[in-house]
Amino acid sequence: MNDPDIIDRAAMALSAGLMLLGTVVLGVVEILAGQPYSPVQITNDAGEVVATPLIDPTLRTGLVLAGIAVLGLYAAYRLVTPMPEETAARKEVAAD
Repeated sequence: MNDPDIIDRAAMALSAGLMLLGTVVLGVVEILAGQPYSPVQITNDAGEVVATPLIDPTLRTGLVLAGIAVLGLYAAYRLVTPMPEETAARKEVAAD
């Protein structure tokens, strides 16, 4: 197995950062903003909107999907790039 290069590290950091931002960080911001914790608008019996979430759920979902897309692009990159030859680890063995 080869060590991760700069593209490997960048893809891992970017995808993890986007997914953590969309779930953990913005979730904590929602909690700190106070109730309600619902991702949809809350209405009363008359149908009036009495509370909305602070962060739009589509923004949070978009950040998580962007992180998954980065991982998909990274996987496609790894599929099309050739594996480096490890010549130092190979030994020629005589056939019987």
